[in-house]
Amino acid sequence: MAFTDIKLEHKQQALADLRSVKELFASRGWFAGTSGNLSVRVGDFTPDEFYFAITASGKDKTVHTPEDYLFVDKNGKACEATNLKPSAETLIHNEIYRLTGAGAIFHVHSVYSAVMSEWFWERRAVPVDGVELIKGLNIWDEEAHIDIPIVSNFAEIPRIVPEVTERLDKRIPGIILRKHGIYAWGANAFEAKRHIEAFEFLFEYVYRWEMLNGKK
Repeated sequence: MAFTDIKLEHKQQALADLRSVKELFASRGWFAGTSGNLSVRVGDFTPDEFYFAITASGKDKTVHTPEDYLFVDKNGKACEATNLKPSAETLIHNEIYRLTGAGAIFHVHSVYSAVMSEWFWERRAVPVDGVELIKGLNIWDEEAHIDIPIVSNFAEIPRIVPEVTERLDKRIPGIILRKHGIYAWGANAFEAKRHIEAFEFLFEYVYRWEMLNGKK
């Protein structure tokens, strides 16, 4: 499917979803500075061909403007004539879409995700045991244990992608960049939002539990 074959209303829905989620996450303080990025896939998917709308680089996500988003292809290249640049981390979105076929990917910066990624860096995953909000990730095992993967945060984004490829766990719809923030995805914008919210609750829970128990 070519980008021009994707129905206009599908593209408009993707932009509407991004606007709604951006506004909500901004109200929660998850876009400090111009950080974070959001994307929603449009049209059919194969690992070799897909398209998505993504936040433009360097924009204030606490306001809405006509220059907030653009559409890109599987290589992160703009599908339409534009002066906008996609998020610097678009290559990570490309790889997550390719590996999972997700419908939306949201990346936010929060203090708890950054702190926990450093606290557990040596084990390369944040462990969570038996917390109710694990169910928010569609994992329904009683007293479930999960390990949320952590990958390196290099200045050169292409160096991060191989670690995402290696460490991504398809059972866990999220991956953390060290001292940076969480990427979460889902079949659609609603599911990706739910996953982000569940992860953020779990990070805060683990942080408080670790501090209460004086663990190292």
